[in-house]
Amino acid sequence: MRLTTAFSRLALGSAIMLASLGSVQAQDVKIGFIVKQPEQAWFINEQRAATERGEELGFDVVRMSGKDGQEVLSAIDNLYAQGAQGFVICPPDVRLGSAIMNRAEQYGMKVITVDDQFVTSSGEPMEGVPHLGMSGTRIGQQVGQAIAAEIEARGWNPEEVAALRITNNELPTAVERTDGATQALLASGFLEANIFDAPQQSTDTSSAFSAAAPVLSQRGEFAHWVIYALNEESVLGGVRATEQYGLAADNVIGVGINGSGAAFAEFSRNNPTGFYGTVAVSSTMHGRQTAEDLYLWIAEDQEPPANTETSGTLMTRDNWEEVRAALGL
Repeated sequence: MRLTTAFSRLALGSAIMLASLGSVQAQDVKIGFIVKQPEQAWFINEQRAATERGEELGFDVVRMSGKDGQEVLSAIDNLYAQGAQGFVICPPDVRLGSAIMNRAEQYGMKVITVDDQFVTSSGEPMEGVPHLGMSGTRIGQQVGQAIAAEIEARGWNPEEVAALRITNNELPTAVERTDGATQALLASGFLEANIFDAPQQSTDTSSAFSAAAPVLSQRGEFAHWVIYALNEESVLGGVRATEQYGLAADNVIGVGINGSGAAFAEFSRNNPTGFYGTVAVSSTMHGRQTAEDLYLWIAEDQEPPANTETSGTLMTRDNWEEVRAALGL
């Protein structure tokens, strides 16, 4: 499987575009951009960036919602009726890959996945569908390393520290991220017996809150808690649960993943909360790059790399504005 880095490809793609604009009829290209949770800040930024890239290069981007399999298939039908030649998608369920690709191939549409990658019935990544996303394990390790460093900085007694691991085992990328964080914590000397799972039903704040609350109430012997999950919305749900439970903010270290509006709002509060930081990834870059990749594939027959992985930057209350500007968030 070919693997490249996203930022180098963004520069290369732009150079190719400038060289070939004269032969491309951009106004004839229309693509879809389908996301599973269009109300989340990550996906709002992603779709907006894709639209802006289309405006810059002269092709149309149709933003669609795909919260479940039926809505995704309806969105594909709608795109075909509008004359779209392909779409970028973050699927609501990675196991829907075969059904989605069958519908796309029926219409002769090209497909790129973003953030979450299609998997086969055996759980392996689906071949033949270009993908751009994070290295879940590496991003998770960054989370675990950030938590471990902050535990040491605060001088906490390891015996008194528990970890709330908010999990979603139905989503492979979620498993990769939480497993990566766990690996990094254990490597730092964190006690494995002090890690407690809180399975969530969906990937939002309210679901994470519901998952976290009973774990906290059952483990009152711990003075300090750290929290990690697949995204910052879920970590915030855990933080809100610690607040309801009565834990002071300086007894909690929550580190999320993404770097979106939810984190910005938390960092902007007058008083610090238990949400210590997030490993920020540029959703803006994800949207721009995948939209451009699909455009080049349609207009110039330049197939994207099979798999592109992006890296993250730790964003905290102290540096969030600088990181936001640097990543174009």
